[in-house]
Amino acid sequence: MSATPKSVAILGGGISGLTCALRLAQEGRRVTLIEGSAHLGGLGTFFEHDDRTFEKFYHCMLPSDGPLLSVLESLGIRNEVYWKPTTFAYAHQGRFFPLNTALDLLKFAPLRFIDRIRVGITGLYGRLVSDKGLDNVTTVKWLTRLSGARAFAKFWQPMLEAKFGDRYHDVPALWFWTRFNREKGESKGECKGYIKGGYKHITDTFSRVLRELGSEIRLNTAVQSIDLDADGRTTVKTAAGSETFDQIVVTLPTPQVEQLIGPALRREMPALDTTTDYQGVINCLLFLKKPLTTHYWVATPGNDHPFDGVVETSTLIDTADRGQRHVVHLTKYLHRSDERFAVSDDCIRAYWIPALKQLFQQLQDDDIETSHVFRAPFVEPIYRLGQMQLRPPEELIKNKVYMANTAQVYPFVTSWNGSVIQAERTLATMGIGPAAPAVSESTPMGSRTAELKLARPRASATPLRPAVAKM
Repeated sequence: MSATPKSVAILGGGISGLTCALRLAQEGRRVTLIEGSAHLGGLGTFFEHDDRTFEKFYHCMLPSDGPLLSVLESLGIRNEVYWKPTTFAYAHQGRFFPLNTALDLLKFAPLRFIDRIRVGITGLYGRLVSDKGLDNVTTVKWLTRLSGARAFAKFWQPMLEAKFGDRYHDVPALWFWTRFNREKGESKGECKGYIKGGYKHITDTFSRVLRELGSEIRLNTAVQSIDLDADGRTTVKTAAGSETFDQIVVTLPTPQVEQLIGPALRREMPALDTTTDYQGVINCLLFLKKPLTTHYWVATPGNDHPFDGVVETSTLIDTADRGQRHVVHLTKYLHRSDERFAVSDDCIRAYWIPALKQLFQQLQDDDIETSHVFRAPFVEPIYRLGQMQLRPPEELIKNKVYMANTAQVYPFVTSWNGSVIQAERTLATMGIGPAAPAVSESTPMGSRTAELKLARPRASATPLRPAVAKM
């Protein structure tokens, strides 16, 4: 280590930025984490209600999330994660069809019997087949070949449209393969995890540990630009002025990064002319006085509902973390340019809540304690065919400027775990931690999960188990 440790600016306080800041601070770097909002956590940020904190957008962990669980282990809070069995259902013409077992799929009335068999075979095949070559095949072509055109149009297409809108045609099959393999059965049923105190407990612990390591955290500090000065040093400009650092790690979405790059930096770095676009999301969160459903997730794809899914997180979250209320998230993925993304909160409530009451006819106005509407413009990267070749590099300028964001997470799932994996890739490029494996279609899922022994024992694949991915 040099006499004067390198100074590093981390731009963005989401899980990628927090992970990079932690690892760099542990290595003795002088870390300054700069976050434009009032809270850390990115999409895991929170709001307060009735003297408790709740996530604005739903979150959970899976037993296969080894890298994320390893970070929680290093923070000393891994043993505060708790696990519960959860279930999934599909809404169709006012009925709810569970899709959790082979028998559920065989009874799935929206599909003809032969199509149910083919969808089940799709799931089995997807768990056995290699991912090699899937980056250059569209999800549409792959699923149509496996499940048939009729099952694709009725079952898969509405869920793809719910996630990507009219851009689903070009999404690689590797994206889909990775998603449903992340949630494949590690026992006889689905299991998800949450942490005592909520995700705010995670970010609060990050904050405390980082400050103990001598790091500086600046909230409410919007970055105006990043560039190189006349001597080639990296600079970060905020409302307070320009500041020089030895290194910068940018964790913001790529379209935002493009807007921040100054002329000197742009001349030196590789072009980001293949910038990955993003879908945004609208989330209407309801506090209810009684349960809505026993399922964690009810898919509501298609045009029958204004939202794409109903997520009852109170089936997962202990009453110690939420009180006696029941928490439901109505979610809708939209591009930020879509006119529906900009409608008022009151308009969303006026349209979505009656639609929810029509779907769940036992729900009455008196059952709703209150509601909140939240938006995020950059959530799910819109991947394109051959995305492996379109991934932005981790190192933008050698030994100076680095990036770790969700456009690079591919082929892993966009999640907190995927963002930790990407942070570790970027850190490896900086010489921090073990060398990262080459990113390819054969990069193993779950990274260090088996090594860390943090996941539950794996059972063999169940024939014909539904291949439903929570899109």
